[in-house]
Amino acid sequence: MLQFIGQGGPFAYALALLAFVSLLLIFERIFFFQRVKISVGDLLLGLANHVRKGAFAEALHEAARAPGPTARVAHAILMRKNLPRRDLRDVAKEAGQLEVPRMERNLRALYGIALITPLVGMLGTVSGLAKTFMEMNKEKGFASAAEMSGGVYESLVTTALGLSIAIPVYLFYLFFYGRVKRMVHRIERTGVEMVNIICDAREQAEIVSFRKEAKEISGKKKKKSDQ
Repeated sequence: MLQFIGQGGPFAYALALLAFVSLLLIFERIFFFQRVKISVGDLLLGLANHVRKGAFAEALHEAARAPGPTARVAHAILMRKNLPRRDLRDVAKEAGQLEVPRMERNLRALYGIALITPLVGMLGTVSGLAKTFMEMNKEKGFASAAEMSGGVYESLVTTALGLSIAIPVYLFYLFFYGRVKRMVHRIERTGVEMVNIICDAREQAEIVSFRKEAKEISGKKKKKSDQ
């Protein structure tokens, strides 16, 4: 492999460097998405059970312990549970927007490498062909096959390297971009459902307290009527 790159000239070394950088970025993104992998349904179910019981401290602890942007959005909403529904929606939206840059990190770099590497390969192709014609010019228009093969081989190597790097990098970019889109959808779902869970639990608590007050008032009236 090193001999193959060495025969490709200086542009082949530039392509090898781009390939190394792209590998680092790809492994970093794989590790990130694997680390934040979580079942959103199970998280929402557990938080909903705590909220309905009024155990907000336990809900906050569970959201803080869970990994990933969806858990952080749920935690941000729980921290401001006493706000009105409209304000809670704004909190969910802002918390989700803060998570997007983390999820899209290094994707632009991968996209840039996928675009640049074919151009670098084409530049190496032009350089190799230029060397071939320079050899022909030195020999007054004639050159042996061995003398011409060096420049032609360099042009072929750089073209092949550029395409072989650009294609998988672009495929990984599309894969990660799809993962980001799915995570954004899960964040939006988490925000909407958490707002509904908190507001529904709050309304239920108000109804229960109203019933208790009504019972107390009716009980006092009965006592007065008995007296």
